[in-house]
Amino acid sequence: MSDTPICSAKGCRADAVWVLAWNNPKIHTPERRKTWIACEEHREHLSQFLGVRGFLKDVVALKDWQEPGA
Repeated sequence: MSDTPICSAKGCRADAVWVLAWNNPKIHTPERRKTWIACEEHREHLSQFLGVRGFLKDVVALKDWQEPGA
């Protein structure tokens, strides 16, 4: 069993390599960041899903991700 996080795309079991940081301005304060994680295959799809809603704030390689305030 891998310790690597699994992609957030529905039904995907691939290792995640990207962090998609997002925020829904209707319910989150401006500095709040929620995260989805994505494999290489689903990064663009998940980014577009968040982007068309105006939620996507940043896409960072999982190995480089640091939780805000950490």
